[in-house]
Formats: sequence, structure tokens, C-alpha cells
Amino acid sequence: MPELPEVETTLRGIAPHIQGQSVSRVLVRNKNLRWPVPAALSSQLPGQTLLEIRRRGKYLLLLTEKGTAILHLGMSGSLRITSLQTPAEKHDHVDIIFANDKVLRFRDPRRFGCVLWTTQPAEQHKLIAAMGPEPLSDEFNGDYLYDLSRSRKCNIKSYIMDSKVVTGVGNIYASEALFSAGILPARQAGRISKPRYQVLAESIRQVLTAAIKQGGTTLKDFTREDGQPGYFKQSLKVYDRAGLDCTVCQQTIKQKVLNQRSTYYCSHCQR
Repeated sequence: MPELPEVETTLRGIAPHIQGQSVSRVLVRNKNLRWPVPAALSSQLPGQTLLEIRRRGKYLLLLTEKGTAILHLGMSGSLRITSLQTPAEKHDHVDIIFANDKVLRFRDPRRFGCVLWTTQPAEQHKLIAAMGPEPLSDEFNGDYLYDLSRSRKCNIKSYIMDSKVVTGVGNIYASEALFSAGILPARQAGRISKPRYQVLAESIRQVLTAAIKQGGTTLKDFTREDGQPGYFKQSLKVYDRAGLDCTVCQQTIKQKVLNQRSTYYCSHCQR
């Protein structure tokens, strides 16, 4: 699943091609995504200039004067810049076509993503309004995580993956940040000390920042003719490495399921 760094990389990859451009029309080939693509997208977005593209958590917001298109890549979605001359493939569900002949093409084989439209401020939309702070913002720090965790009995991995606590920390980078901070994923959130939360907050920030920086080398891939997304190969320490040696202590990386999500950790480096 695309996570925050991949979504941020997507934003940086597509923005230079379409920001400031006028939308000429919207072509919906299959409206049956996670939620139906609203008819208002095709009727109200054309004629509007794309003023800005923002990211909120794992959502991309395409802002115009009249409203905002809200995009989520779901489990398997991707965006790329192409042209109308490039034939659409089976899972290419939505094209946003611009006056400069660029096309923003939304592909989603599993159809768990979404392309929505709202005329209210995007921050007030029901999918976004309850989100916690961005993990790379000044609002997010160890004191914040500690204070909010005092009554929490859930495990720490589920806690930092809760979008109402902090937005955009998905399964991959939660495992990586907890390894970096030396905290076992199954530990109860309310039993972790403030100093350890301060380390964890910084680990989350560093892991995400490094992943975004690594993704910057593949931005050109968002215009590849083969239509493959420009996501980068992550340099992962524990995620999906069960049975392999820990890169720090050489003990075996373990795997367990927490809240129906695969979780990877080193029982020697994390406590």
C-alpha cells in the first residue's frame, strides 16, 4: 500500500506538470471505486485552474477556486502524467485532462482508492476533519504523543497508526520507526515513558524524511510511458525481513500479527 512517503513523492512528481494549469475535462471510465466517483467531479472541475496540490496524511488535495478533488491511492493505486495519445489500460479508471495536453491518470487495480469532489473547505471533509497532526509538522512531538497516550491500553504500533493520533504513519514505517526507537510493537501505549516517546517521535520523523528523500530520485518515473508508478525501493531494517538477521545485532527478525497487520521486530534491539 502506498504510504505517506510514496504519496509525498507522488505529489512532487506530478505537481510540476499540472499545477497552475486549467482542467479541460474529466473522463471517468469506471466510477466504482471505494466510493463512487461523484458526477460533480466531471461537471464542476472542468474550466477550473489547479491552484495548488497539497497532501494531508495519505490524501492528495487538488485545490481550485470552485472546490477540491480528493484522491487516495488505496491499496494499489497510482497516479502518472501521460497524454491522451497513450492508450488507457484495464485499471485506468479516471483521467483529469488539462489544457496543456497533460493527463493525470488514476490507476487502481483493486479499486480501494478514491477520487472525490467537495465544494467545502477540504479540511472540513469527513475523511479529513478528524485527522491528527502531520508527523513532519511542529505540532507533532514526544510530549504530544505522551500526553495523549496516558489512558491508552492499545499496543504502541496501533497507537501511532491511528490517524486521529497522527496522520499518515502506515504499517511499514510504524515498524521501522519502532525499531529505530528500540520499542517493541506490542508494548502498551500508556506504559511508555515520556523520554521514550520523545525518541519515538524523532524516529518517526527521521524514518519518513529519509524515505521521502530517497523517493526524490525517482520523480521522473511519473511520466514513464510504461505507466508504472515511480515508487522507490525502500531501505528497510525490519519490515518484511522475518527470518533474516537484524542489521544491528544479527539476531533473527521476528514477525507477529497485531490488529490484523503483519508486524516485524527484533526482540533483542527492541524492548
